[in-house]
Amino acid sequence: MSEQPTIAVLGTGRIGKMHAELIARQVPGLGLHSVFDVYTEGAAAVAADLGVPAAASVEEIMASDADAVAICTSTDTHVDLVVAAAEAGKAIFLEKPVSLNLEEVDRAVAAVKAAGVPLQVGFNRRFDPAHAAVQQAVANGSVGDVHMVKITSRDPAPPPIEYIKVSGGIFCDMTIHDFDMARFVTGSEIVEVYVKAAVRIDPAIGEAGDVDTAMLLLTHENGAFTYIDNSRQAVYGYDQRVEAFGSAGMAASENPREHTAELHTADGTRQQNIPYFFLERYIPSYLAEWEAFREGLASGTMPVTIDDGRAPLVAGLAAWKSYHEGRPVRCEEIG
Repeated sequence: MSEQPTIAVLGTGRIGKMHAELIARQVPGLGLHSVFDVYTEGAAAVAADLGVPAAASVEEIMASDADAVAICTSTDTHVDLVVAAAEAGKAIFLEKPVSLNLEEVDRAVAAVKAAGVPLQVGFNRRFDPAHAAVQQAVANGSVGDVHMVKITSRDPAPPPIEYIKVSGGIFCDMTIHDFDMARFVTGSEIVEVYVKAAVRIDPAIGEAGDVDTAMLLLTHENGAFTYIDNSRQAVYGYDQRVEAFGSAGMAASENPREHTAELHTADGTRQQNIPYFFLERYIPSYLAEWEAFREGLASGTMPVTIDDGRAPLVAGLAAWKSYHEGRPVRCEEIG
């Protein structure tokens, strides 16, 4: 590993471009090596802006002297790229989900473990300071024996229908972050999932085979429960909150606001809105995620492993089975 490890970013859409910009401009100790995208014009624009080469192919990236790759491409390409990077001996940053197919996830797991390369899955919410503080309050015993966790996760507006059709649906696309948070905060595996869900926002979402409003009850190995509420449309902004309740107290994260000023008049009190877009809400966590990746390269141990990428997909598939069959589903039924 070079003194300043360099990262090649695969995929220069909205997420890939954001990662490339963070690496190039805001993460001391990491360097941006190059970028690649099948959409060559987009890759060329990002490369020109950040002063790095735009690679002509994946093979060029894998044969290069880049120390690591950041895989920010469409989900259906993830596993092949993970296998190629592992065989090339490169460290890997992988945006979620690993795959929508559990057998494919296991192929990635096997390749990474056989090669012994470090891999970090991009569950960035673990690195949000407020959410992380809730997890720490559980881990250090401040809330005592954790009994219940509540996670609110609501997007301001649904994604395009064409995206929904290929996303794996709400449980494998959106709730997958919440399954990861449930494991992270409780410190315990999910063993059972029970879902109630419906189409309450847009009939086209239902026609695409998805739901847009859901309530989930998770049972953990340690006996704790996690309750998750999801909506594809919260008109007031990007609503992300976590609460952990235990025998000695409670810890909670709230939504940040644009600033802390308040206006008090005879008509009432007004505060600033919460962020409307996830990049507004989570840029600090993405930055912390890359700082953790840098430290993981130095230590050889990543904080969010390939196994951490597998478990939320199992929960997501269990959620779909619960929705369709109207019953609690044990994760062991999925695999």
